[in-house]
Amino acid sequence: MNRVIHGYQPDELFDYFEAISAIPRGSGNEKGIADYLVKFAEERGLFCLRDELNNVFIRKPATPGYEDRPAIMLQGHTDMVCEQNEGTGHDFETEGLDLYVEKGWLKARGTTLGGDDGVAVAIMMAVLADDTLPHAEIECLFTTGEETGLYGATGFDYSVVKAQKLINLDSEEEGVATVSCAGGIGLDFRLRCDRLPLAGIARPISVEISGLAGGHSGADIHLERGNADLLLTRMLAALYEEHPFNLVTIRGGSRGNAIPREASAVLLTAQPEEAKAFLTAYTETVKTWLPKEDKKFRVRVGKAKGTFDTMLTFADTNRLLTLSALMPNGVMARMTDMPEMVQTSNNLGVIRDEGEDGILLIYHGRSSMDSKMDVLAHTARRIAAVLNLELDVNGRYSGWPMKADSALAKDFVKVAKTVLGDACEPRICAIHAGLECGIICSAVEGMDAISIGPALKGIHAPGEALELGSMERLYRIVCELLKR
Repeated sequence: MNRVIHGYQPDELFDYFEAISAIPRGSGNEKGIADYLVKFAEERGLFCLRDELNNVFIRKPATPGYEDRPAIMLQGHTDMVCEQNEGTGHDFETEGLDLYVEKGWLKARGTTLGGDDGVAVAIMMAVLADDTLPHAEIECLFTTGEETGLYGATGFDYSVVKAQKLINLDSEEEGVATVSCAGGIGLDFRLRCDRLPLAGIARPISVEISGLAGGHSGADIHLERGNADLLLTRMLAALYEEHPFNLVTIRGGSRGNAIPREASAVLLTAQPEEAKAFLTAYTETVKTWLPKEDKKFRVRVGKAKGTFDTMLTFADTNRLLTLSALMPNGVMARMTDMPEMVQTSNNLGVIRDEGEDGILLIYHGRSSMDSKMDVLAHTARRIAAVLNLELDVNGRYSGWPMKADSALAKDFVKVAKTVLGDACEPRICAIHAGLECGIICSAVEGMDAISIGPALKGIHAPGEALELGSMERLYRIVCELLKR
C-alpha cells in the first residue's frame, strides 16, 4: 500500500488508519473491519471476543509493575457515515476511501473521511500493538452501528468487562474532555398514499436544492444551518398555497442524524410557468434565512427528467406538507443554566419515496432530559394520529449524566496541559450529540468515563477533515492516561 500520510509519529498509528480506510465500513457493513480486528488480535495472542453484532472486544494484560492497577477501557465504533458529493460515484459497499493530505489535514476525495470514528480504531490498534508502552490491563471495545442508533453498544454483553475507567475516543475537539451527553430517539413517519395515474402527455417540473453545508444533527444543530428536506417542504408548502399541485415524488437526505444537504421533488401543476416563477422568487426569501456556511445554497427549477407513471392525490400531498410544517425541527430548547448548550432538538434527516410502501420521513430527536424526549414522542404520536400516519418510535437511548469529581477528567486536564503546552487550555464540557458512554456507564456500575478526540471538522459530510498533528497528540495523551 502506498502511504499517503508522512511525517507523523508513531508510524504504526497512521498505518492503521490508512489500512482501515481501505476497508468498507459503513453502518451495517462492519463484517470486513471485524474480520480485520479479530485477525489482528489472534496474530498477537490477545484475548478476543466477537459477537453476532460484529462488536469486537480485545483484552491486553497489564505490563509488569502495573498488575495491581484497575483495568481501563478504550472504546470507539468501527462504522462510519457514508456521504458523497453528487457525481462522485463512490461505492461504499466495495471501495475503500481515496485519502489525501492538504496542509496538515487528512481528507477523502468526494466523500466523508470516517475520522469519526476511525481515529479510535487506529489508536486502539496502535496501543494494543505497542509492547513498550507501560499500562494497566487494557480492554478495547470496538462497537458497531453507532451512526444508526448505537446498536452495537446497546447489544453488547458487558459481563465480560473488568474496567472501571472508560476513555471513549469519539469526540471532535482537541483538548476537550466530554463528561456528559444527550440521549436520542428515532421518529419514523410513514405516509401511506393513494397514487393516481399520470397522463403520458403530462410535463412535471422538478425542484432541486443543493449547496448546503449540512453536518451532524447533534454537534452542529446549534449553528442553525439549512436543512434541505425542511427547506424543500417549506418552499413547496408556500407554493401549494398559491398554486395547488400533485406531488409526484420526493427525496432528500440519507440518515436521521445528519442535517441533509440536498433534496429534490417532482410535481405536477396546471400552472407550471407560474409555479417556476414563484419558486424562483421564493428562493431569494429562503436565502435570507441561512447562515454564511450555506452561501452555496442553490435551487434549480425546471422540467423533470425521466418517466413518471403516478402521482399523489391533493389530499396526500397536503398531508405530507402538513407533517413537515407541524413537526418541530432544529433547536427546541436550551439549558437554562448554560444557554450556550442545546438541551432538546429534532432533525428531519430523510425523506424517501418508497413506492407502494409510501413515503418515509425519518426524524432524530435528542435531549439531555428523558422527559423532553417523552414530549417529542408524544408530539409525534399526536401528529401521526391527526394526519393518519404510521409512526415508529425507535432506537431510544438515555443520556450520560455528569459524574461529580471524576478522577479521570482531572487526570485528563493534567496530562493534556503537559502534552499540548500553551497551544491549548484543556477543559471539560457536556455535548448535545449522543455518545456510547451513556450506554456503557449504565451497564457497568461505577464506571468513570470521559470522551476525547482529535481536531475533526465537517463530520458526516463530504469534506470531513482530520488534523493529523492533533491525532498524534491525542495518542500521546491516551498513552499517558494509561500509565496512571
